Amino acid sequence: MVSKIRSLGIKGVGGYEVSVECFLSQGLPAFDIVGLPDAAVKEARDRVRAAIKNTGKAFPVSRLTINLAPADTKKGGTTYDLPMLLAILSAAGAIKQPSDDCAFFGELGLTGELRAVRGALPMALAARRAGIKRLFVPFDNAPEASFAEGVEIFGVKTVGELLSHLGGEALLEPLKTPELSAFSTDDLDFSEVKGQENVKRALEVAAAGGHNLLLVGPPGAGKSMLAKRLPTILPDMSRDEALETTEIHSVMGLTSRENPLVCVRPFRAPHHTLSASAMAGGAQLQAGEISLAHNGVLFLDELPEFHKDVLEVMRQPLEDGRVSISRTAGSVTYPARFMLVCAMNPCKCGWYGHPSGRCRCTEGSVRKYHEKLSGPLLDRIDIVVEVPALEYDELRVRRPAESSADIKARVNSAREIQRRRFAQAGLDCNARMQQAQLRAFCELSPESEALMRAAFEKMGLTARSYDRILRVARTIADLDGAENIEPGHLAEAIQYRSYDFREPSE
Repeated sequence: MVSKIRSLGIKGVGGYEVSVECFLSQGLPAFDIVGLPDAAVKEARDRVRAAIKNTGKAFPVSRLTINLAPADTKKGGTTYDLPMLLAILSAAGAIKQPSDDCAFFGELGLTGELRAVRGALPMALAARRAGIKRLFVPFDNAPEASFAEGVEIFGVKTVGELLSHLGGEALLEPLKTPELSAFSTDDLDFSEVKGQENVKRALEVAAAGGHNLLLVGPPGAGKSMLAKRLPTILPDMSRDEALETTEIHSVMGLTSRENPLVCVRPFRAPHHTLSASAMAGGAQLQAGEISLAHNGVLFLDELPEFHKDVLEVMRQPLEDGRVSISRTAGSVTYPARFMLVCAMNPCKCGWYGHPSGRCRCTEGSVRKYHEKLSGPLLDRIDIVVEVPALEYDELRVRRPAESSADIKARVNSAREIQRRRFAQAGLDCNARMQQAQLRAFCELSPESEALMRAAFEKMGLTARSYDRILRVARTIADLDGAENIEPGHLAEAIQYRSYDFREPSE
């Protein structure tokens, strides 16, 4: 007898439908799984056999063949344990074939308990697209899967509980989507930062327009402290952004029953020893740091200490907002729209150009230190700002600085202007403006045109840096509530690209 159970699988960060078919035939007892299963899928034979017996059902003494369709797509993980069990019991006549509008996934314990798997939300969204009406998932995966509207989600703790529901003996109740609100971690706030008003302004501009940022300054000036507080002033995530981000984190196993939805913008701060594959993704086609930072911030501290190949793999994702990975196992494309925030010292010791004269680096060593950063990468950074060492009097100030909430209110207002402006183009911030939007919304007056021409010739700007200055100037104008870019807005934007990596600061 043949049975068929609908299930779901994961490829990249997207889900797709999988049909689990079981055929019982005469012959010596055997249990074969076909359809390009990996080791974890093949090991399901032992988990399924034990779970069936410990649930009180008889395991059929027959030749079993399980097919996972589509058969030409590699299957991995423990997602198919539960549908395999149901397919076997249905083929053996131990249970009635489940309705065709139902789907199942989940890992089995030997006693018949259901354990959470990765990728619950992408699979639930795929179930909705496939026309599935009811989805049965492990109890711990249910809150996350419930955010796929249009599908009834049933959280199941044990196989016995599920069989009772399918038999009509004890019906399960579908889970309601939980109410969630954004929360802040670690209680970080800009009110704790003393001085550095020019840097705070640069961070506000970067947050308002989604611009990439580089902080340059001596050790202890507060570069990392400022960068870690950037998420507290970023605009709130929309529902679509939260779902996109959660899909990536879910596939990587970074969600839980307590935190099923990523509703705070990610802040990723990898160590400088990571590899290019860990940055871009690729090991077993998994997402890298740039995708885990999607819709959030990727912070690279001590930028010149990162390997050159690690930094260079970011160039294409910074332009396109996605990264395509091709390996022997296949190819996949991940979203990678993130704010790149970097911090570095002006030299190896960190004190180049400081009035104390404590730096002993030679001109050659300083040049070599800066040469670790390629011109094309620096060209993709919109704002470069110097973070000077604080004076004693600044440290002694007891007056609290402006809070993150106050700054975020201005950022949200600027972002709302941008959302209305780009409603037809499908963009959400100035940093992602294309040529059509630059021509439409970044017109310069004759006075501003003269200022830009002088800066272009004196600073040796490229076409890319010219566009990025216009984008930053548009953001500064939005923060001021101005309809047009004025000379003052353009001057501030140009200033954010005027740092000279070859000369000491004054």
